[in-house]
Amino acid sequence: MKRTRRRFTTAFKTKVVLEALKERESMQELAVRFELHPNQISMWKREFIDNADKAFAGDDADEDRKAMEKEKEDLYKQIGRLSMENEWLKKKVL
Repeated sequence: MKRTRRRFTTAFKTKVVLEALKERESMQELAVRFELHPNQISMWKREFIDNADKAFAGDDADEDRKAMEKEKEDLYKQIGRLSMENEWLKKKVL
C-alpha cells in the first residue's frame, strides 16, 4: 500500500519550532515526540528565523502591496496606450 504524504498545519509547525527554540530537549527527542525527522524540524526552525522580521511588518506590508498594485495598474495602462499607438502607426505605414 502506497503511503501518502503527511501535511502539517502552520499551528503544528509553529508549536514544534517554538519547542525547538526553547532548547529544553534535543532535536532527536523532539523528533521522537512529534514523530518527525530531525532535519525537518531544523528546516522549519531555519525558515521561522529567516522570516521572523515579517511578523512585525503589518502596516509596511500593506503599504508595499498597495504601492505595487498601483504601479502594476499604471504599467498596464501604459502598455495599452503603447499598443494602441503601435497599431495606429502600423496602419499609417501600410
